[in-house]
Order: sequence, then C-alpha cells, then structure tokens
Amino acid sequence: METEKIQNVKVVAIIPARYHSNRFEGKPLALINGKPMIQHVVERAKAVQLLSRVVVATDDKRIADCVESFGGEYVITRDDHVSGSDRLAEAAELLEISEHDVVVNIQGDQPLFDPEVIEQVAGPLIEDPSLPMSTLIYKIIRPEEIHDPNHVKTVFDHEMNALYFSRAPVPFQRNPEEKDSPTYYKHLGFYAYRKGFLLTFVALPEGEWERFEKLEQLRVLEYGYRIKVVLTDHDSIEVDTAEDLQRVENFIQSTGN
Repeated sequence: METEKIQNVKVVAIIPARYHSNRFEGKPLALINGKPMIQHVVERAKAVQLLSRVVVATDDKRIADCVESFGGEYVITRDDHVSGSDRLAEAAELLEISEHDVVVNIQGDQPLFDPEVIEQVAGPLIEDPSLPMSTLIYKIIRPEEIHDPNHVKTVFDHEMNALYFSRAPVPFQRNPEEKDSPTYYKHLGFYAYRKGFLLTFVALPEGEWERFEKLEQLRVLEYGYRIKVVLTDHDSIEVDTAEDLQRVENFIQSTGN
C-alpha cells in the first residue's frame, strides 16, 4: 500500500509572487535581459519533468497579466497574507491539491535555479510518505556569507534532519586557535511540503525562536515536526536588490545560461 502511495504522488510547484516589497517594488516584473523575472522562474520550473503543474500564486493583477501573457498558469490569492507560506497554503487549497501530494515552494526571486534542485528537494517526500517537509542546503564557499544575516545557516543531525536554522554563524567556534574550522551550510529557499502538513504548518501559532530570528521554518522544529535537509551542489542567486538583478544579468550574459 505504501509503495502504491509513493507511485501515485503528484508534485506541484507553486511560486508565490507579490508586487509590493520594501526593498524592491515590483520585483517579479523586473526585466532580466528583456524578460520578466517571474517568466525566467516559471520557464525553469517547467523544465522539470517531475512537476505535474507549475502555478504562480499572486494577489496582484499586474503579475497575473504578465504570467498570462507568456502562457503561464496563475491563481489569485488574498492580499493580506503575512508570509509566502500562507499564500502557498491558500493556493494549494484553491488548486484542490490532494492531501498526500507534494507542494514545492519555488521562490519567485531566484531566476537562475538549476532545475535539478526541484527533484532534490521533492525526492525525500516521494520516498518517505511519513515525511512532512524538506528543504535544501548548500556548503558555504564564500566566507562573507558566514556572518551575513541574509544567508541563513543550518545545522543538522546524522540522518540529515534539521536541528536549527539561524541568521547567526552556527556552529560557533569556541576556540578560534584550533586548526580546523567548522563547515558552514546555508539554507536555500526551496521547500517541499506534504500538502496536508502545509495546512497544519500555517495554522500553528508563531514560535518563540521564529519571532526572534524571523525564520518561519523554526516554527516547524519548535512544534516537533521533522524537516529533512538535502545537500545540493547548486547555489542559487536571490534577487533582493537592483544590484542583485545586475549580478544575475551579468551571469546570464557571461554564461549564456
């Protein structure tokens, strides 16, 4: 019976996208080499054979019209959501996704993600029907990211279950004179949820550590649920500022990717 469940699981990608942003107004519609950023994200997602559906979840008609113009699928959500996860959950309900199916949250501000990461983040939930959630981590190779609070660090156990996420450098090296330095892993903003658990998650009260760190995934751990972390070789550039946008354009022009 369990094998049958696994074989019948569908994987749906939802891309939360909102127009208003404190740091970058209208970010999903920002042009990268003449194409809106949200289109780059959708097209990369559609290249993933594992996905049965790719849907943009937005509360803004400008974004919806843009998605429609290039033939993408969208769903209109409420405009009062506090987080992308809340928008994701509403979209999953509107799309009538099955409780046991997998919902992958693809950030709309990562236009250069490698399609393989979607298979990597969804894989654990396909293999293990009891697993509620998974996410990606990447070994930090740029030293400046270790102390940058915008790059969230992750620690995990021997079975690759997350122990904690922090904006601070974790683990802390108590004796800096030691020859060996810790290996740091940063969290990449790709999540996979069992649809039923996604609804459970957004209904949970805010966690104490979440409140301080401003990291939603800490709520999952604080309430005793598992998050499987998957180590990937693919980093992904997030676009939070106009400078990040230029970095992405430069990368595409230099690599043809």
